[in-house]
Amino acid sequence: MEGNKRWVSGHLQHPDRDPDRRQLVAQTQEPFGAVLSCIDSRVPPELLFDTGLGDLYVMRTGGQAVGPVVTGSVEYGPMTSGTPLVVVLGHQRCGAVKAAYESLRGGKPLPGNLQAITKALQPAYKQAVREGGTDPVETMTRAQIKLTANKLRSNQDLAPLVRKGALAVVGAYYSLDTGAVEVLTGAPS
Repeated sequence: MEGNKRWVSGHLQHPDRDPDRRQLVAQTQEPFGAVLSCIDSRVPPELLFDTGLGDLYVMRTGGQAVGPVVTGSVEYGPMTSGTPLVVVLGHQRCGAVKAAYESLRGGKPLPGNLQAITKALQPAYKQAVREGGTDPVETMTRAQIKLTANKLRSNQDLAPLVRKGALAVVGAYYSLDTGAVEVLTGAPS
């Protein structure tokens, strides 16, 4: 979050982004966090948290949709090297969530494998419909973040790490307008 404050203020440190760091991490890595973010080109985790090479595991899917391969990728750091933090990072004006929302609302499937994203986001859509609100796509985005973080936090392999305090799984929302990250759920105490 300190790196995000630097991103918002424009006082970036650009840490761990030089040939010396590249040499240091060439043989092994020990990232301090894993980020499951959207594919959106405006949401690069390494930049918006002002981190560098070897600092984060980053997985990106449309609308933070998860399945076995993505879940396994998220589990990799915590289960193999003790990475203590997973952040599920959604964002403002998410095109994937908007497309899924419109598909589900209109009953018109998206083409090709885009329909798999719609299917994965269906629980968030249902929650958003129940909750209402002035902007249903934003409501669905926030629901998707929380549902995904909760699903990861309680899965059979990560839950024991969370219970013993070795892992925090945080749901967070990125504002495209301000650059700020807001923690929604799972903040470590």
